[in-house]
Amino acid sequence: MTVIAKHPGLHSCLCAVSTSMKPCTILWLTGWSFPNVIFNRLHACLTEFHHISVDYSRAGTPEEMMRLIDEGVANARGPLLIAGWSLGALLALKFASIADGLLLFAATAKFTRSKEEADRGWSDAYLREMIRSLKHDRHEAETKFRQLLFAEEEGAAGMPGFLPPIGSWTTPALIAGLQILRHEDCLTLLPEISCPVLLFHGTEDKVCPVGAAEELVSLLPDAELITLTGRGHAPFIESEAGIAEQLRSWWHEQQKTNDQPSI
Repeated sequence: MTVIAKHPGLHSCLCAVSTSMKPCTILWLTGWSFPNVIFNRLHACLTEFHHISVDYSRAGTPEEMMRLIDEGVANARGPLLIAGWSLGALLALKFASIADGLLLFAATAKFTRSKEEADRGWSDAYLREMIRSLKHDRHEAETKFRQLLFAEEEGAAGMPGFLPPIGSWTTPALIAGLQILRHEDCLTLLPEISCPVLLFHGTEDKVCPVGAAEELVSLLPDAELITLTGRGHAPFIESEAGIAEQLRSWWHEQQKTNDQPSI
């Protein structure tokens, strides 16, 4: 089932905590080049959940990134939600078979696209150029990427100032992340993903265009897409409280459904 809705984007973190939900772990997978602190405000709004953040900022290869996620999964307790942003969302889709639910931000099932699919991703040539730029001047490469994250109104509102500093990932980890974005294709996996999926996507996303999210919900058996009007590639920033409430309500409904006896 696909539900497309709009989200108001609340800013405060006055979150009502439900005590009726089963203890649950959220495994957090961050986006390319960003440290896990990017999710700290979401953690603070979701205190009833157990949080595990996978740190692949020093992983030297895509395989090492996958291993680190495996280690994070092994430390989870109770039902498992995997939350991913951008690169992390693509990785979350790969691990969907062991999850009880997915929470995805600015997600795509396949990042590199042909010219005909420019409404759903980037060309491989662009990513190859990013890898060359990293080897020459990694700070400049990261800076150029960050300039694409926000819509014009978000930039005028000072939202780039909420980002953590550049430079938290090693160059090998940055290249490994780009290699995953170049080569991973989860499109054929989507019809077999049985767990429920909640997606948040900005309508002005220049990195993972909203067409990628619409493609996801058209192929996933049980997905809900919440579009954030006027938001770019980091739609959770300054919307943490509203997103936490949406997640809490959605997860509560999933648990109610699972607890109903079979007829």
